[in-house]
Amino acid sequence: MANRIRLEDRECPLSTTVQHVGEWWTLLLLHDAFDGYTRFDQFQENLGISSSMLTARLRSLVADGLLERRPYQANPVRHEYVLTGLGRSLRPVIVALAAWGNARLAPAERSMVLVDARTGEEVEPVVVDAATGRRLDDCDAYVFTSGPAASPAMRARYAEGPQALAPAE
Repeated sequence: MANRIRLEDRECPLSTTVQHVGEWWTLLLLHDAFDGYTRFDQFQENLGISSSMLTARLRSLVADGLLERRPYQANPVRHEYVLTGLGRSLRPVIVALAAWGNARLAPAERSMVLVDARTGEEVEPVVVDAATGRRLDDCDAYVFTSGPAASPAMRARYAEGPQALAPAE
């Protein structure tokens, strides 16, 4: 998927993340892994994905360090695919995507909801700033800017600062 990233976006964390997890099957495989699936046949049966596509997606997830391929049977050798720490760190992203999708549905139309494992009560996931606890979905309160490792092109993109995007009065 590297050829889909524009040259000027190669340093953008959003672009590089999409390179790893932006493909439809990849997100569904990660979702299944979070639900405890680890074996090829489990993924294939649950998703209805072809063997060749599943093999390619699993290979990519292993190469990207999101899943680890481990033998679970010696004769014949069989492998399972287990989330790595890096893979597990994507769970909030998957949860946020699912919540975004559910927010557009009436409660009776939701086929899957996130609940507290102890109480069974439905929860509403939100993304917050770790330091302040403030929600990050306020586009006026939080904006992107260039970081310390930004290239000249990235610095130029954000040179005007957040006020450059403000509507004219």
